[in-house]
Amino acid sequence: DVQLAESGGGLVQAGGSLRVSCVASGFRSGHCCMAWYRQAPGKERELIGGISSEGTTFYSRSIGGRFTVSTDNTKNTMYLQANNLEPEDTAVYYCAAVTPSHDYCSRDWCYGRPQYEYNHWGQGTQVTVSS
Repeated sequence: DVQLAESGGGLVQAGGSLRVSCVASGFRSGHCCMAWYRQAPGKERELIGGISSEGTTFYSRSIGGRFTVSTDNTKNTMYLQANNLEPEDTAVYYCAAVTPSHDYCSRDWCYGRPQYEYNHWGQGTQVTVSS
C-alpha cells in the first residue's frame, strides 16, 4: 500500500533553517499531487505548499514566503526547505498525497483540493524552533 515517511525534523534556533524530507512508496498507479501541511499546538492543520505530478509548485497565500517545495522523483522524495524559522513555526510537519494519477492533474487542480481529498498521509515529523 502507499506509504509516506517524513524525516529531518528537529530542534533549530530562531533564524535558522531546516530541510525536511518525505519518501513515498507504493504509488502503483502514480500520483496526482503531493503537499506539505503543518499543525502547531492548539491550532488547525494548514497547507504550506505542494507540487503537482507535472512538477509545478503551489503555496499557501497566507503562510509567507520562507518555505520552498521541491522533489527528486528518481528518489521518490519531496522536500520542504524552511528558512528564517520563527518560534511560531513550531509544529508537526506532514507529507500528504493524492492518488492515482490523471491527465487533469495540474498545479491549479492540486492547489484547489481540500485537505480531506488528500488520501494518503505520513506520520509527521516534529520541528521545534527555540527563541
